[in-house]
Amino acid sequence: MDLKGKRVLVAGLERTGLATARFCLARGARVTVSELRAEADVAAAARELREAGAALEFGPHRAETFLEQDLIVPSPGVPLEIEPIVRARARGITVWSEIELAARFLRGRLIAITGSNGKTTTTLLTGHILKHAGRQVLVGGNVGTPLISLVEDSTDDTVTVAEVSSFQLEAIADRFRPSIAALLNLTPDHLDRHPSVAAYAAAKARIFENQRAEDAAVLNADDPETVRLAPERPRLVWFSRRAPVEQGACIEGGRIIFRSAGHAAGLLHRSDVPLRGEHNLENVLATAAIAILAGVAPETIREAVRDFPGVEHRLEFVAEISGVAFYNDSKATNVDAALKAIEAFDSNLLVILGGKDKGGDFTPLAAPLSARARLVLLIGAATEKIAAQLAGAVPMERAGTLDRAVALAVDRARPGDTVLLAPACASFDQFRNYEHRGRVFKQLVNDIRSRVAAGG
Repeated sequence: MDLKGKRVLVAGLERTGLATARFCLARGARVTVSELRAEADVAAAARELREAGAALEFGPHRAETFLEQDLIVPSPGVPLEIEPIVRARARGITVWSEIELAARFLRGRLIAITGSNGKTTTTLLTGHILKHAGRQVLVGGNVGTPLISLVEDSTDDTVTVAEVSSFQLEAIADRFRPSIAALLNLTPDHLDRHPSVAAYAAAKARIFENQRAEDAAVLNADDPETVRLAPERPRLVWFSRRAPVEQGACIEGGRIIFRSAGHAAGLLHRSDVPLRGEHNLENVLATAAIAILAGVAPETIREAVRDFPGVEHRLEFVAEISGVAFYNDSKATNVDAALKAIEAFDSNLLVILGGKDKGGDFTPLAAPLSARARLVLLIGAATEKIAAQLAGAVPMERAGTLDRAVALAVDRARPGDTVLLAPACASFDQFRNYEHRGRVFKQLVNDIRSRVAAGG
């Protein structure tokens, strides 16, 4: 594809938008960036792009600008339903997500992973295993480096492992085609953006849309919604922690095995998995299936899983202070993710919940919190909704802010307790993103640990 001279509008100047604008400018496109925020809020990026030749517009998106383009690339945070994009599409102007544009230039093999939860761990673990196997590997997408920023480093021998979101998938076209595509699970999420669970599911299912018969789709046999979305064209490979599968990864006698054409290959034992929680066992099963499909030997998978260090902000142990353990699961940005984090512990929990509501139903947390938690500390804009939906299930206190919640947790906790940040909400009411929230939590905990160690 030749971008030279093409009029390209990039909507949104977050990380992906900036990377897309850079990419198109480098290939001779006439780039316009439309950003809702004031220029002062993105001053460094604006200065860079203006010096590179981009036109920039700040404030409300202008329909007339969108209608002058050959191609519009909305950042993941920009809904496709905004009026300028709707009008542009009606006029026949091409609207692609960044991953669709990147796919037209990316070389080598593409592995793509999506799901409501677990996709970051699965993506990073897949990359870790492939690197352990000596492959040329690039890892990015919705985690870390945007896919479009990996294009320059890709070669015909490269394997690119990409986490992809529903926001990215809903605007693909005909070229985003993973040779291995994985759908890990599907639970309600992002209902503040998608009009319904059905629309969210349909966006996720697009990961399989362009696959061919020689490609592979990896799916969770234990998740009914995922099973319902199984595609027809690629070959199906399953993973399950609950029952045997004929084609894929499952558990037998405490071992993770891979079955194919009637043959079972032992990969590793459950005890080889260093990650806490049954949901992480599912992530390892999915990753093992992907790795086998990518041609990695069983012993290499076992060795790589054993030394995987885990992922920041996913059940990440932070510190132990006076017999109280602190865990950071800031990536638990929806109810199902928080549920999995809570169920990774048996009892004596103090759980920090709250943030920006994404349209979720918090009532599924009531029973596990009643069984495992001594106290819930509520923060952020969703405080009153959570308090109403969990009323009577568990003692709760309104902390308001994360620093106040950590201080209350330290005051209320006893030796043997665990303080768990698993918000079940987005972070955008008080933080830039979930990484920012998690790092603030870790800093607060480590500051307390330092004071305790100093005798303060």
